[in-house]
Amino acid sequence: MSKESSGITIPTSWRVKRYYLFIIATLIALVLPWITVDGNHFFLLSFDKLKLHLAFIQFDMQELYLMPFLLMLMFLGIFGMTVVGGRVFCGWVCPQTVFRVIYRDLIETKILGLRKRIKNKQLEPDMSKTENKVKKVIAVLLWTALALVASADFMWFFVPPEDFFTYLANPTDHWTLFGTVIGLTLFLIYDIIFLKEDYCVYVCPYSRIQSVLYDEHTVMALYDMHRGGHIYDEQHNKQFTKQKDIQVEEPHAECTACESCVTVCPTHIDIRKGLQLECINCLECVDACTTVMGKLGKPSLVTWSSDYEIVDQKGKTQYFRTKVLAYIALLVGLMIILAMMGSTKEHMLLNINKETRLYSVKQMPDNKFRVENAYEFLLQNTESKKMKFYFEVIPPKGMEGKIIITKPSKEFTAVPGIKKKKIVVLRTEEMLVDDDRQDTIIPITIRAYAIGHEDKIVVFRKSTFVFPRSDIVRGTK
Repeated sequence: MSKESSGITIPTSWRVKRYYLFIIATLIALVLPWITVDGNHFFLLSFDKLKLHLAFIQFDMQELYLMPFLLMLMFLGIFGMTVVGGRVFCGWVCPQTVFRVIYRDLIETKILGLRKRIKNKQLEPDMSKTENKVKKVIAVLLWTALALVASADFMWFFVPPEDFFTYLANPTDHWTLFGTVIGLTLFLIYDIIFLKEDYCVYVCPYSRIQSVLYDEHTVMALYDMHRGGHIYDEQHNKQFTKQKDIQVEEPHAECTACESCVTVCPTHIDIRKGLQLECINCLECVDACTTVMGKLGKPSLVTWSSDYEIVDQKGKTQYFRTKVLAYIALLVGLMIILAMMGSTKEHMLLNINKETRLYSVKQMPDNKFRVENAYEFLLQNTESKKMKFYFEVIPPKGMEGKIIITKPSKEFTAVPGIKKKKIVVLRTEEMLVDDDRQDTIIPITIRAYAIGHEDKIVVFRKSTFVFPRSDIVRGTK
């Protein structure tokens, strides 16, 4: 959607597009924790139940090797976004910006009228008026309620809603959880109402690293001084405040010195000064200049472009350059690795430890014998429902059926999230190895599986069966 002004097409403002994105992001953040598939969430890092849910697949905490890949994806994604579009993450995705827009533009301006215009972010409300003081209190109360919702929503990615509201009935038993929610709420009140954009300017470390990531093709909000004129000198000192003064030095300068791009800036900078760390690429200055210059039948002097195209005027911005392609390759590679590792998720965990005693030998009638090895199996069901499990021993070729499990004698039940310890005894009554000099270590494989789900929920573990010297077996030692 766009409108015509003196022959110039004025597109839908970037501010409105940001609002749409904010609404979508807010809805996703609020709804996503409630969506489950077979009891699994899209993302849940539960320290309470020691589980990780990712893409509706549940992983045990022992499978947290996935987390570094998720963090690398997040940071590389943000860095790659910065290389392409500057601090576009700050202006379009960052919760700090979203919350400030909700509080300043929606609550203070649209709902309460405490601020007169969204386009003037420099003029603070006159708090000497009683009416404005009352409105300010209402604004703080409204934001406090929203901050509580935002804090709870954040915690739902660590404590799922179904547990969160159960814990809510007994807050004294869950002080850590509710203390965190209250702490986050208080932080959001201070941050959004009192700290404001100073958080972006002075606290957030992202602004300090962005200059390292930028190059001449990085897209950002830029003032075209070739058309508009040089408002600031090389030392960033302001030279002109009126258009007629600018045109004395630069007759063709188009900047009207209306300063709409300045008054609309949430971080209180003048985009005409050039690249500044405070700029969050919200593009409000682009909208302001587009409107003013559009009325004059001219294109905006502030555009979302690159130094290469606007400042240096060397040609068109190159979006798919070597650095960007490298980031894309890294991100795609990480996603493939993460998908491969996630697809090999174990539906059960099994650790096998052999007991201290190597074996036991029992002499039987008719010169028969019985050799037993004992093990401690530690099994954990990583599914969301209780299941029955059992084991199978796979000996080397030629020894099939000669080593059997005698304990446990039947299948057993394991509930999700709780480690089950079982003493497992393997037995043989066959002369597996006839060696009168030393014991023989026989490699075996243990197959553990869920009854009824043998094809899906199954793991294999390597172990050993120790067979004694022949003189011990025959009792001639």
